[in-house]
Amino acid sequence: MKAVLMAGGSGTRLRPLTCDIPKPMVPMLNRTMAEHIIDLLKKHGIRDIIITLYYLPQVIQSYFGDGRDFGVNITYAIEEKMPLGTAGCVKAVEHLLDDTFIVISGDTLTDTDLTAAIEFHNQKKSLATLVLTRVENPMDIGVVITDPEGRIERFLEKPSSSEIFSDTINTGTYILEPEVLAHLDPDKEFDFSKDLFPLLLKRSDPMYGYIANCYWEDVGSLQAYRQSHYDIVEGKIKLEMGYKEWQPGIWVGEGSTIDPTAKLSGPLVIGKHCQIGANVQMTAGTVIGDNVIVGAGSSLKRPVIWNNVYIAEGVALRGCVIGKNTSLKRSCEVLEGAVVANNCVVGEKSVIKPNVKVWPNKTIDTGATVSSSLIWGTNAQRGLFGSGGVRGLVNIEITPEFAVKLGASYGATLPPGSSVFVSRDGSGASRMINRALISGLMSVGVSIQNLETSALPISRYMAPVLDCMGGIHTRIDPNQSDEIQIEFFDSQGMDIPRSLEKKIDANFFKEDYRRSQLTEIGEISFPSRMLEYYKGGFFKAMAGAGTFIRDKKPKIVLDYAFSISTVLLPSVLGRYGADPVVLNAHMKARFPSLPEKMALMEQLAEVVVALKAQFGAQLDAHGERMHLCDNRGNIYREDHLLAMVTQLFLSVTPGSKIAVPVTATSAIERIAARYGSQVIRTKAHARALMEAAKRGEVLFAGSDGRFIWPQFHAGHDGMFTVAKVTEALCRLDATLCEVAGQIPEFYHLHEVIPCPWESKGTVMRVLVEQSKNFKVELLDGVKVFLSNHSWVLVLPDPIDPVVHLHADGTSIIETEQIIEEYSALIASITSGKQEASIV
Repeated sequence: MKAVLMAGGSGTRLRPLTCDIPKPMVPMLNRTMAEHIIDLLKKHGIRDIIITLYYLPQVIQSYFGDGRDFGVNITYAIEEKMPLGTAGCVKAVEHLLDDTFIVISGDTLTDTDLTAAIEFHNQKKSLATLVLTRVENPMDIGVVITDPEGRIERFLEKPSSSEIFSDTINTGTYILEPEVLAHLDPDKEFDFSKDLFPLLLKRSDPMYGYIANCYWEDVGSLQAYRQSHYDIVEGKIKLEMGYKEWQPGIWVGEGSTIDPTAKLSGPLVIGKHCQIGANVQMTAGTVIGDNVIVGAGSSLKRPVIWNNVYIAEGVALRGCVIGKNTSLKRSCEVLEGAVVANNCVVGEKSVIKPNVKVWPNKTIDTGATVSSSLIWGTNAQRGLFGSGGVRGLVNIEITPEFAVKLGASYGATLPPGSSVFVSRDGSGASRMINRALISGLMSVGVSIQNLETSALPISRYMAPVLDCMGGIHTRIDPNQSDEIQIEFFDSQGMDIPRSLEKKIDANFFKEDYRRSQLTEIGEISFPSRMLEYYKGGFFKAMAGAGTFIRDKKPKIVLDYAFSISTVLLPSVLGRYGADPVVLNAHMKARFPSLPEKMALMEQLAEVVVALKAQFGAQLDAHGERMHLCDNRGNIYREDHLLAMVTQLFLSVTPGSKIAVPVTATSAIERIAARYGSQVIRTKAHARALMEAAKRGEVLFAGSDGRFIWPQFHAGHDGMFTVAKVTEALCRLDATLCEVAGQIPEFYHLHEVIPCPWESKGTVMRVLVEQSKNFKVELLDGVKVFLSNHSWVLVLPDPIDPVVHLHADGTSIIETEQIIEEYSALIASITSGKQEASIV
């Protein structure tokens, strides 16, 4: 029998422990959770395992390899484009499943009797058997009702307290026949409990529930993570300890030394090659990883400590979790429920208060008291700002307290009595954070022009109109609905420069900002007629377009994807004589996910073809980004969209200058050469494009679906871009499909490669040293020209421990080879192998 082990989870609720590892790789009793599941499968005779991956797949692949070292045979399947759901990822490996198979989660803790469950499945001749168990509190877990024979009668996914009708829950382990996968569409998101099993129930297919008398824990929170360790050492789960029992209830790994004066009260676990100093006290429930040093006189009460941790003398740990490679200096304290993630330094006599979370790579100063989670703290790799301003998880990383401090830190960079605008999208989270930002700004004597809910291009346009010193826009990330984004603008509506970001950073971390007197506190005003101002500028920048558009009367289909802040474009296009058709213009409480937006884009293409429209455009939630489809239903995104817009506008206005980032395909230069036009390359961030558009006589600046039109305003504007595309097509009397046919063939790929923070500088240096025989460009990152038409760009990410690989080639095979070769090279550098060979 084969098993499908689902290991794609990112473990958001276990942050900061899962910042740089997927949830299945979180250690449980010093071995990864996935390893415990593999042991369980092996115990029941299942050795052929298919592991499905999504988040940081290389971490799992590197650890388990082909499975030989673990006594199993492992095959991997990576969800590369988007998560496919629990059932969708199994559908993707259908070709490997020719008989009854088992599906099991790689990030739960259980000792289920799989042999008994399989026998039950065979006895009942079931198509699908769910392994169930009974729990005291089934809230937030899928509840299942079966008849006396075990046949499933009803499901309820994650019930509230008023909906609970059973204590029997779905453990996420399934025994299935291959034919159930025939009900799934390939490459579509599909879930077992939400989609497939209700379908089988509706069809009355034989589906049973095997109720197991077992231990089961989802490990869905930091509290559950600690409790699972306590359950293990107390013997509540049948799990291989992996260490010898040194004394009753005390397991110690090989190579560890314990001073005779240390007082240990079991049950507890000490890993391999540890050193326990004099007069150390450890109580029941303590779990220590491998290679841990515990200094003299330290007191450990129920902490969970990962590998390679240094604990100095006199340290007190109380029911906390300490990540790997962390140093705890003398006499510091980490209290109940606190988490200190990987690679941190906790200074002498510092105190981390209960339930505080410290993100990776942080340094706590000597004597400091940390009473709130330290997410953005000072370290060499990361400050407040990344790509697109300040962003983080709503109410976890970006809280109202954080926003008040951030607003004050920004306001302190401005003269007292200054005025800034603030705006936001329509979400409740953005409203909450926006009000906190306003409070911080007012506290340092800055007055507010509150635009309230506004599309981002309108906010940018209003900055010079209102004569503001700058502005802030708060929005939900359109691709990550649990993250919020705070963007800062200058007096022209452009993103602020890096120099100002650094000043805000310094104010924030030093808490170096003024407090205004009672009479100097900022005021709030609410400007009116914003849309009228924006429309006036819009029509002025489109001067002369009306004649061409009215002659053609094009039908344009606009998709707002249930998320746009301001439905403005139809009236503007209608004024010019176009015939706009609007789809999905009302807002939903939650922005569509990336797969949902892709589905809406496909729907848009179908509508364009059916209505015989000129083209269709999908605008993002904030009005900046857009994607196009032509009259034949072909969709244009990212690089193909940039090439399309370049071809279209340079054919209308030959000899013009355009600006694109260093990441864009070289097809842009080839198009420009046809029309005697100049291409200005900029750094990859948005501010660089805006500066290029502002400096020169640039027709437009564009990247990844966002375009800047300097004759209108300084920021990206998807609405204006749609109008300009309409005008250009009417001027040419052409269709998008015809324009696309003139674009030269190109092959461009982008991959994200893991790279530790501490290795980024080394990677860049070694790449430069190894590329002496090639032309190298250092505008942004390291760009190596491998031939006249092939290049690779290695660009460090400003936020995450990754680098971005962009490659252009003369064929898809060559481009894929470039990506593969440089991915391997970066991996060898970060592992130290390449560095050693150079030295």
